[in-house]
Amino acid sequence: MSTLRNHRPLALAAAWLATRALMLWLLAHDHLAPLGRGGVSREVGQLYFRWYGVLSQGTFPVGDRLWQYPPGAGPVLLAPALLPSLTYVTAFVTLTLAADAVIAVALTRAGRRPGRSLGGAGLWVLGLPLLLHIPLARYDVQVTAFAVVSLLTLSRSTRACGAFAAMGALVKVWPALALIGTPRGRTTREAVTSAVVTAAALLAVLTAVFSGPFDFLRQQSGRGVQIESLGGTVLGFARRAGWPGTARYQYGAMEFVGPHVGVVAAGSLALTAAAFGLVVLWRVRARRWTTATPYDAALTAVLLFTVTSRVISPQYMVWLLGLAAVCLTSRHTTQRPVAALIVAATAVSTAVYPGLYGEVVHSTWTGCLLMLVRNGLLATAAGVSLVRLWRSGLPTAAPHRAGRTGARPTPDSDHSPNKTVSTS
Repeated sequence: MSTLRNHRPLALAAAWLATRALMLWLLAHDHLAPLGRGGVSREVGQLYFRWYGVLSQGTFPVGDRLWQYPPGAGPVLLAPALLPSLTYVTAFVTLTLAADAVIAVALTRAGRRPGRSLGGAGLWVLGLPLLLHIPLARYDVQVTAFAVVSLLTLSRSTRACGAFAAMGALVKVWPALALIGTPRGRTTREAVTSAVVTAAALLAVLTAVFSGPFDFLRQQSGRGVQIESLGGTVLGFARRAGWPGTARYQYGAMEFVGPHVGVVAAGSLALTAAAFGLVVLWRVRARRWTTATPYDAALTAVLLFTVTSRVISPQYMVWLLGLAAVCLTSRHTTQRPVAALIVAATAVSTAVYPGLYGEVVHSTWTGCLLMLVRNGLLATAAGVSLVRLWRSGLPTAAPHRAGRTGARPTPDSDHSPNKTVSTS
C-alpha cells in the first residue's frame, strides 16, 4: 500500500509534464482557427506587453479602459523582467507554468497528509488542460496560486493564510473570499488582521512606487454585461426573440449594448449582493466546522460571485478548478458533486471559447444553447454548493460536543481527520 502511495505523486508529476507540454504546443499553434486564430496569445503579446511598458515607467495605465485590475496586478505583469534573457511572452508563460507547478505541489503535499486525499492534485493536473492553452496566456493561474496556498496554510499558520489571501486580493479581488470560512474566534481574528496589515503595507509600497494605482475603479464601474455571463445568456435568447441589441467589444470583452442592458447589469449586481448576504448568513448561523469547512466555504463564495457577475470570462474557470481541488484534498468535503459540475462546465467553456466563440458573439442558436449549458452547469454548481455547505454547518441530531458549550471553534488537526467542532 505504501509503495502505491509513493507512486501516485510520480504519476501526477508525469501527467503534469505531459499535459503542460500539450498546452504549450497548443499555445505555439494558437494561429489555427479551432484555437482562436491567435486571439488567446494576443492578450499577452500585445495587451500585457503594452501595460508592461507603461508600468515600467512607474505609473499604472491611467485612463485605459482595459485596465480594470487592482494595483497588485502591476508587479505580476512586471514579473517577466526577472527573466531578461527571454522575450516577454516566453517569460510570462514560464512564470505561469511555475505558478501552476506550485499549485500542483501544494495540493500533492496536502493530499499526502494523514486523512487527506490526492484527489485535489489529480483534479488540478488533469482539469486545467480542459481549458487548452488559455491558462498559459492569462495571469489567473498566479492569482489562484495565492488562494490555494492561503487555504492550505490555514491549519499551520493563520497569519500566513491571511497574508496570502491579501496578496491575491490585491491582484484580483476574489482571493479575499478565501477567508470567508475560517472558524469564528481567534482563528478569524488572526487571519483577517494579517490580511489587513499585509494589504495596507503592500498598498503603501505600490502607492509610493507607482502613480495612479486606483484608476482601475473608474474603469471597472463602467463594465456592462458580457455575452458569456448569466445575464448575457438571457440577452442572447432575447436577441433570438427579436430584441434589437447587439454585441460590441468594449472594456476588454464582448458586451451587449442596447435597450434594457443597464437593467440586466443592475440585476446582476443585486444578485451578487444577495449571494454575499447568503454566505454571511451561513457564517452567522453555522455551528459545525471541520477541516474542510474553510475550503468548502471559499468555493461556495467564489462560485456565487462568479455566477452572478456581469462578466464570466473563460479564465474564471481556473479559479473554480483551483478551489475545487483544495476541497478534494479533504476526505470530509461536502463539495464532491460540485467539483464534478465545475469540470463539466470547464469542458463546455472550451467549446464556447475559443472553439465556437463566433456563434456566441452573434447569438446563434448554437451559441445560445452552449451558453445555456455552461452557465446552467455553473448555476447548478453554485446552488448545490450553497445547500451542501449550509447543511454541513447545522448541528447534528446528537452532536458530540468538543469542549464546553460555546467554545471557540478551531481548525481540525491534520492528524485527527474525523474531528468535528460544534459551537452550538
